[in-house]
Amino acid sequence: MTAAGEPRKVVEQRGLWFEEFETGVLYLHRPGRTITEADNVLFTTLTMNTQALHLDAAFADALPPFNQRLVNSMFTLSTLVGLSVAQLTQGTIVGNLGFSEIAFPKPLFHGDTLYAESEVVDKRESKSRPGEGIVTFAHVGRNQHGDIVATASRKTMVRKRPQENR
Repeated sequence: MTAAGEPRKVVEQRGLWFEEFETGVLYLHRPGRTITEADNVLFTTLTMNTQALHLDAAFADALPPFNQRLVNSMFTLSTLVGLSVAQLTQGTIVGNLGFSEIAFPKPLFHGDTLYAESEVVDKRESKSRPGEGIVTFAHVGRNQHGDIVATASRKTMVRKRPQENR
């Protein structure tokens, strides 16, 4: 209640219900995420990826064409999807059904900032799970220069709006 005795309006951050998604809508997720050396080394070692291109500066510095360590592409993909969560699926997703068409046309380097955008490319009601629907996203990650560094198609199961809230 407010000081005047009126009910207080409450806003809870959440993702979108199935009914709120529209195909063709493009979501720009902000802020971006600047990737540090610590991020890359931690993710790479946590996931047991011993690729020298991520961990060994002397090795990577000597190899053309980049002559520096690359950000682990799985970290790039995870961050790309993670940047979309608050706006699209926080608390409304049931789970990821699959990823496809994943590509990394350019690498990310330490100090680059990743920006994400997602387009709803398809949606349909679930045939086997009433109260849920399937939403397919096309995710695109760009660096601070606008270059595309990652793309992925992600199929998700999303809850419909609860009956009491319709």
